[in-house]
Amino acid sequence: MKSYTLTQTRNQHGEVFDKATVEPVLITKQKRPSHVILSAEAYRQLIARLEELEDLNLGSSAETALTQSSMVGSQDFTATLEQLANG
Repeated sequence: MKSYTLTQTRNQHGEVFDKATVEPVLITKQKRPSHVILSAEAYRQLIARLEELEDLNLGSSAETALTQSSMVGSQDFTATLEQLANG
């Protein structure tokens, strides 16, 4: 990742934004990371991937909870439903 100081960013903004279309650009202020500039498409892809990973994580958590849980009284509930269905 290319890095520019805040001053360089102000003076060379065209170059900085051109570079950001290809890869993220790190902006530093007083030698510390301050901001990252990236293209709108790279940002969209990043958010889409994050949402995909969140969905996978939630799905995995739900599947784990389902396989490791049992309903208290589920047999009684099922028997009651069968009795109601059979009159």
